[in-house]
Amino acid sequence: MNYNKELFIKCLDELNLTASDKQINQFYQFYDLLIEKNKVMNLTSITEIDDVIIKHFIDSLSIVKIFDLNSVNSLIDVGTGAGFPGVPIKIMYPELNVVLMDSLNKRIKFLEESCSQIGLHNIDFIHGRAEELGRNVKYREQFDICVSRAVANLSTLSEYCLPFVKVGGNFICYKSGESDDEIKSAKKAVDLLSGVIDDRVDFELPNSDFSRTLLKIDKVKSMSKKYPRKAGTPSREPLK
Repeated sequence: MNYNKELFIKCLDELNLTASDKQINQFYQFYDLLIEKNKVMNLTSITEIDDVIIKHFIDSLSIVKIFDLNSVNSLIDVGTGAGFPGVPIKIMYPELNVVLMDSLNKRIKFLEESCSQIGLHNIDFIHGRAEELGRNVKYREQFDICVSRAVANLSTLSEYCLPFVKVGGNFICYKSGESDDEIKSAKKAVDLLSGVIDDRVDFELPNSDFSRTLLKIDKVKSMSKKYPRKAGTPSREPLK
């Protein structure tokens, strides 16, 4: 396939990121594996290479607009799906200890096999529900940073993600650009979950009219043992 490396490098430049030839090849290897598996399993509706570069790879890496990943050692991607944002972050920051977590075992198996094939190390794969794993002492309040591009309202997503974050750590949430009401209505929930919304960045993805919002939520104290609530409750009854 004729990959548009110029587009990718240009978009990385806009984020002040530089990728080695090895890293760029890893991105394209992952693309090939994603598209091949997508033929038999629903991983993504975005399949054209330039769209994947912009809407998956660059979108995932846009975290650098709000957070310095060189400042942390451990990251968990909750509801990683097809591996976004966790896999692009891991490729770009190979020294980072990354955990990819998803409730669907087929997706986790795909990610485990793919990451092995493209040569990623210090990366773990967990199958399970966030509500259950967030109560497990092995994972609860163990990570410097939690990221998520999962589709859920911010109140629900905060209950999924903040349990994994260390006190003093951060939850970075990827949202669409039309999230003002959702963010306002989630402030009480974030507070109940021992978090504070600290920063927000609004932007458009390059070569697109796709608007995005990144939120940085600080974990300011240890979370009440009441949270997360039992599986299914955060999505059915978001905290208010």
